[in-house]
Amino acid sequence: MRIIAGKCKSLPLKTPKGDHTRPTTDRIKETLFNMISYELRECRFLDLFAGSGGIGLEAISRGANYAVLVENNKEAIRCIEENIAFTKLGSQVLLLKKDVISALSSMEGQVPFDIVFMDPPYADGYEKPVLVALKQHGLVTKDTIIIIEADKNTEFAFLKGIGYELIKYKAYKTNAHAFVALMEE
Repeated sequence: MRIIAGKCKSLPLKTPKGDHTRPTTDRIKETLFNMISYELRECRFLDLFAGSGGIGLEAISRGANYAVLVENNKEAIRCIEENIAFTKLGSQVLLLKKDVISALSSMEGQVPFDIVFMDPPYADGYEKPVLVALKQHGLVTKDTIIIIEADKNTEFAFLKGIGYELIKYKAYKTNAHAFVALMEE
């Protein structure tokens, strides 16, 4: 795994050992960042269930001003810390070492994020409570792009009931990216 583009292009990244994380492949990561390239410049980026930190670090490398990475797995945290140090992006990255819901609660009242990326464990149902918490704590606006990496069979019928809408969907072989936004009120 590596940083694909930007000021840290081609730098290799470490990935956590074991099966607690599923690093996004370079090919899928490149497709994702091509879709959001215009929104990245000088944005505030939130990477939930960060794993190796590769998505948040890629965002900084490609022009985001600031990224918050949230992870609670100890092996993944060590990996993220090493990747931050190796890329020398530490001044633009905050690593929150806690579960996602607690992290979102701790950020209440901060400036909302421009882009939120989440890659929760598949089939564990984290999508809905995380979206509710993002809205509840004022961390997203109607202009925030929320990207959920999920199993291709994940249902998003619950979105409207919690005030969100699906604006774009990109399927791959086994997984997908769902682009979600707050509904206009």
